[in-house]
Amino acid sequence: MAVKLEDTKRTAIAEKLGDMKAIQNQIIANEQKLISACTDSEIAERLREMLDDDQKNMGVLETVIVEYGVQAQPKDKIQQLIEKTQQMMDSKEFSMYEKVTQHELLKHGQVMSGLIIHKAAQVVGADIEEAITPLNTVNFENRAHQEQLKGILEILGTRELTGKDPDQGVWGRVQDAVAALSGVFGGAVTRTKDEMNIIELIQTDHRKVETLFSEIENAKEPQKIQEFFGQIYKDLSAHAEAEEEIVYPALRSYYNNTQELYDEQTQMKQMLEDIKSSDPSAANFKDKVQKLKKAVKEHVREEENDALAKIRQNMSEQQMEQMATRFKEAKSRLQKEMASSK
Repeated sequence: MAVKLEDTKRTAIAEKLGDMKAIQNQIIANEQKLISACTDSEIAERLREMLDDDQKNMGVLETVIVEYGVQAQPKDKIQQLIEKTQQMMDSKEFSMYEKVTQHELLKHGQVMSGLIIHKAAQVVGADIEEAITPLNTVNFENRAHQEQLKGILEILGTRELTGKDPDQGVWGRVQDAVAALSGVFGGAVTRTKDEMNIIELIQTDHRKVETLFSEIENAKEPQKIQEFFGQIYKDLSAHAEAEEEIVYPALRSYYNNTQELYDEQTQMKQMLEDIKSSDPSAANFKDKVQKLKKAVKEHVREEENDALAKIRQNMSEQQMEQMATRFKEAKSRLQKEMASSK
């Protein structure tokens, strides 16, 4: 019996990530429209700061989805919610207060989705936690935005009902609430920069697959072994193809052993196909996985000690970030191709 690559729990998490990406797109569109319609300079500036955060967080979400390794479309009900929100934002029948209220509801949904994904990761596998770590920053900023939006709603709602501003102290309370959130989230929310470079992306892939190998070693049930190997197969396949398409051609000009990297990955792909066609309950299944792990470990050591060092020496940070973008795009395309061919 061949290994089954799809796992319902991982697919469900992928769908939730797909929902988050679709909602994030709508949040950005909302903020652009709210800024254009806003006549209060202070509120408009706070919305502009949120928009800047949300555009960066879209990039983070896209990275998380690619690193997670399973692509999924948002659910139909999410698409319907987005369409209704678009109609509301374009309508003249709703006040600014009502539109911001709907926007805050979308933010709340993002907060809860991020929290649920983290909780699900703790149940399903440590490798998922490796992939979704950048969500910490997105979750914190969405909670901070909620506090900002509460302040905006307090001002807009009071003006709508009375024609006057509320008592002073709104923004002070917002600042205190955000400071309290910083204490809860701690150092996990630090954003040192907006984009990961190619070295960081490749190393993240390496740490994730190492975690998957450890999970297989510790697993006793054939179903769990199958689940973890299925993810190894998808992750390593997309990673290897993206490297050969984007990274290795550039590496050839300043790394003499590039062909060796190609050859090692050819061997790993053959091993992956052999294990995929095997029965996870067979006595020698873990032995085959162990041989694959050894081959991957040697390949990773060469890449991280030698090849990636050459990239760092020969490319600027901007060039490494640009390569990372192409690498993510290639991986995303490959993941979608694998999903459509299942």
